[in-house]
Amino acid sequence: MQMLAYPFLFIAIFFEAFILVTFLSKPAREARRRTPGTATPTVAIIVPCYNEAATIAGTCDSLLALDYPRDKLEILLVDDGSTDATPIVMKRFAGNPQITIIRKENGGKYTALNAGIAATGAEIVGCLDADSLVEPDALRESVSCFTSPRVAAVTPAMSVHQPKNLLQHMQNAEYIFGITLKHALSTVHGIHVTPGPFSLYRRNIVLELGGFKHGHQTEDLEMALRIQQAGFVIENAPRARVYTKAPLTLWKLVRQRTRWTSGYMRNVLNEYRSMIGNYRYGALGLLVLPIGIVMIGGGVVLFFVLILKFVQTIMNAIALRVGIPLSYSLLPHTGFGWFYLPVTVYFFLIVTAVIASLGMIALGKNLSKTPGSLALGLLSYALLYSFVAPLWLIRATADVALGKKRLWR
Repeated sequence: MQMLAYPFLFIAIFFEAFILVTFLSKPAREARRRTPGTATPTVAIIVPCYNEAATIAGTCDSLLALDYPRDKLEILLVDDGSTDATPIVMKRFAGNPQITIIRKENGGKYTALNAGIAATGAEIVGCLDADSLVEPDALRESVSCFTSPRVAAVTPAMSVHQPKNLLQHMQNAEYIFGITLKHALSTVHGIHVTPGPFSLYRRNIVLELGGFKHGHQTEDLEMALRIQQAGFVIENAPRARVYTKAPLTLWKLVRQRTRWTSGYMRNVLNEYRSMIGNYRYGALGLLVLPIGIVMIGGGVVLFFVLILKFVQTIMNAIALRVGIPLSYSLLPHTGFGWFYLPVTVYFFLIVTAVIASLGMIALGKNLSKTPGSLALGLLSYALLYSFVAPLWLIRATADVALGKKRLWR
């Protein structure tokens, strides 16, 4: 079983080395030196809402505080058939000339986005989840990336808004790791998803491609793949900071990530299989998509290897304890011998992969200038992530294999 784990560990370290080398490359350095320009195209930010009464007001307030000409920015609140007090909260903003409220029957997030796109003539359309907040300069940072007509979308720098427990701190570290990842991959056209919180699109390209689709409940991932299949480019704005709410409990986190992972597998393996290994799509086709699929399986294998190794260690300890006299085992032993550390290739590879991940999290925080301490995030990520992630990887793999579909919430 341990031998099965080696290929996946080597692939993980290879991918992390690729990201680091790309991060240090000339195109990435030039992208980091980019500053917001003076161009101010018309922008419409669409906020799809379904039962978001508790958070929609804060989201709207953060959008109204954006540093952008008011006559160039409109905000479209799309109520996707909410059954709570969301419509009542929205009425507070009804008199604002920048805000338009759209109400429709419940049809899913992708239908709400399409309704917002149909209601505006803005050059750039964006999406902001109703539980997210943006920094005032985020829009200018993102808009500055639309330098070429081939750029169809721009992704932001995401982190968790005020993490409260270890699980949220772990997710915050993971999101900040994603800042480094997306920044590096954008320079080789390898971004595979345009996340819901504050991704921007050229409206005419979205319409040309047929608008948003269900995308196996991951419409942002499906749209990103469709954009690049059509020959367009996705850029990244590493200092366009956006903060999102993260699941507080393990069960909610597993549900969310099961949807993301199963959506990735279904889109890549069913709808966009032709992109896998296809040199026409560069790093996306040759590296990102195939490694994504391989590492989902690798995460499952590594988890079971880890469990088996743990059980084996316990059994060996018990067997050793049985052979030691009770009088000796009760004596205090204060010495420590480095000889007994498990210095194996397997152990070395795991430590290398973890250290590389923590380093890229630190790079992401420095690059995006995300405020707050990362101490708890790094600690919880190092201790928890390898045990928690397999839970949704196993569940998502089983769902895809059995053809099981789950509700969004």
